[in-house]
Amino acid sequence: MTRLRRVIRAAEVALAEAGVGSPRADAELLAAHAAATDRGRLAFADTGPEFLDRYHGLVAQRAKRVPLQHLTGTAAFGPVTVQVGPGVFIPRPETESLLEWAVAQDLPPQPIIVDLCTGSGALALALSKKWPDARVIAVDDSEDALAYARRNTAGTPVELVQADVTAPGLLAELDGRVDLVVANPPYIPDGAALEPEVAEHDPPHALFGGPDGMAVIDRIVELAARLLRDGGHCAVEHDDTTSSRTVEAFTRTGRFVDVTARHDLAGRPRFVTATREKLTS
Repeated sequence: MTRLRRVIRAAEVALAEAGVGSPRADAELLAAHAAATDRGRLAFADTGPEFLDRYHGLVAQRAKRVPLQHLTGTAAFGPVTVQVGPGVFIPRPETESLLEWAVAQDLPPQPIIVDLCTGSGALALALSKKWPDARVIAVDDSEDALAYARRNTAGTPVELVQADVTAPGLLAELDGRVDLVVANPPYIPDGAALEPEVAEHDPPHALFGGPDGMAVIDRIVELAARLLRDGGHCAVEHDDTTSSRTVEAFTRTGRFVDVTARHDLAGRPRFVTATREKLTS
């Protein structure tokens, strides 16, 4: 184990010098991947010459700011682990705050849930685990992303729909019937400075939401107002500069109450939640 510690420590230094934000964790996770084991079982892994060759190659790639998840082929998200790679947005820990809010909602025993801009399907899959009897519909317009989503949701009840979430009449058959709408849409303002892992490897189509980052969010709020039943819930992730604009998008429809700006675990404004107003007869 002493040699392995030295090797991991050298990798940590190299990754730190390359500007990687979590060099120790990444060094250990890459070691576990190279050894085909779990991070907690590295002490028992075979770390011979073949391991070292694989590990040094992985570390060299990570030092070039290739995302860790592209190198391991997977990303953990809440209770699930999904396959990811070039062409699909990598689910981020920040979105787990939205997931935590969603699973805390009081839904019917067999709810209808819609996940807009599903990407890898991570959020839809996590919600399906929480409500195994739910009908979960996950929507995305990217064939590359849906190729991963199909693999990730195979054998689950999640239904995938290839469609533009801004298209008129989307899911019209569900109007007024949906219990929960969630979305992690493209929301970064055009021209924003990004880390190399994002700028060079996440698909731009999944990142940028127009000059102010609101082009897709505004349409999603309108769609949620149509899809949700009275008392249904919605959560939409946004850029940390557009919390107030997202609140305004919900408020100006006149169809939502309890519009609330929420923060992620790092304290940054991350998503807005709202409840579809219950109309009185």
